[in-house]
Amino acid sequence: GCCTFDEPLSSCGYSQSDDDDLNWDQVNAPVKPSSAQGMPSGSFMLVNTSGKFAGQKAHLLMPNLKENDTHCIDFHYYVSSKSGASPGTLNVYVKVNDGPIGNPVWNTSITAPWNRTELAISTFWPNFYQVVFEVVTSGHSGYVAIDEVKVLRHPCTKTPHFLRLQSVEVNAGQFATFQCTANGGTDSNDRLWLQGIYVRDAPLKDIKVFNIWRFVALFSVVNATKRDAGNYRCMIRTEGGVGVSNYAELIVKEPPVPIAPPQLSSVGATYLWIQLNANSINGDGPIIQREVEYRTSSGTWYDIQPVDSTSYKIGHLDPDTEYEISVLLTRPGEGGTGSPGPALKTRTKCADPMRGPRRLEVVEIKSRQITICWEPFGYNVTRCHRYNLTVHYRYQAGGQEQVREEVSWDTESSHPQHTITNLSPYTNVSIKLVLMNPEGRKESQELVVQTDEDVPSAVPLESIQGSTFEEKIFLQWREPAQTYGVITLYEV
Repeated sequence: GCCTFDEPLSSCGYSQSDDDDLNWDQVNAPVKPSSAQGMPSGSFMLVNTSGKFAGQKAHLLMPNLKENDTHCIDFHYYVSSKSGASPGTLNVYVKVNDGPIGNPVWNTSITAPWNRTELAISTFWPNFYQVVFEVVTSGHSGYVAIDEVKVLRHPCTKTPHFLRLQSVEVNAGQFATFQCTANGGTDSNDRLWLQGIYVRDAPLKDIKVFNIWRFVALFSVVNATKRDAGNYRCMIRTEGGVGVSNYAELIVKEPPVPIAPPQLSSVGATYLWIQLNANSINGDGPIIQREVEYRTSSGTWYDIQPVDSTSYKIGHLDPDTEYEISVLLTRPGEGGTGSPGPALKTRTKCADPMRGPRRLEVVEIKSRQITICWEPFGYNVTRCHRYNLTVHYRYQAGGQEQVREEVSWDTESSHPQHTITNLSPYTNVSIKLVLMNPEGRKESQELVVQTDEDVPSAVPLESIQGSTFEEKIFLQWREPAQTYGVITLYEV
């Protein structure tokens, strides 16, 4: 890797790129040519930007370096122009393991005589790397040159060396923090950053200086997504050069989400048995925790329960209520719980009514009708949204017991009542309410009520018999067929 360019370029293992626009020229000029104003003397590699369009590139490739220990690459560079305008930019790349070239680790476009800089590269065997010198022309005439490229078997003197950077794994949406530890000093003029390949760079978050020989720089990739996943390395630009760490990988995992909703195994009034059905997922494993989230379809109530098997019984539910049930999966690390999977919508069965209606009372009694009322009740009594309330009553008519029932539709009122019509006057009526839903029935206490008296029917004409005497007429007759009460007076 060391080269003073006194000998042919190939003897140092250097080569020109086939993927650029220009070639570097190897110059051996002990005396500076008088016709080449601004060109240095000596042996070096040079790009003459005269007559070149802006944006043309020339790449000079060092041989691959496979280093086992701390080392420093030292080189000299030269930038000059007749007009004083910069002839172009000198970029230095560090390409690892024949991977992508990435972004420059060091660059300059300032015109200046020979200067020295150093590269503290912390990439070691079994990995290897290649330094690429690039000139990008500006459209102005001038010269850009490098010389005295040396690989020194000791640390750089003006630039810190990074220790091995460790890979980081986070869940999507979290902060990925890289800890860059370096041997060497730093000051406020140094620039520190986290450089990525095809991903955004991360600025310095914090720095902790332990002593003049050791500091730790922290970098965070905030709200990491899959697009941020890739390789990153620590960078420091000092007055004397640049420090470059090894590449470490940012691994961004997507929290797992089930593809399918859970499956219903069985259903009761207050429970639901489900199969989690969470073997197929979107996102990443491994799965370290499973939870069941269930909520009422209407309202804001919900609950989450941990599950340690592939099936689960959700208990203590309300009867005849629709629930939405989803599965939550968690992978290791902060933020590892994914979004709820698709929901299973299902309804519990009705439960047997809690009790029958209470406080059955008479509101009004007439000869042929009775109006009753009762204490209002709601879902806490019916335990089902589908129920019937029927009025059952019985009475004697013509020597036979008559049994009837009617549906009461007044169930939502705060003062519910029902009127039984077409009754016989002066008749005992037994009344009760029956509350029914698909799962059972409950009855109220029975109430016995007598209808009021009414006008009796006529005396049968054929029953009227009479006897005459000198001073009186004697009449007799049968009672009316329907007395509708106690007859206290007949009028003739």
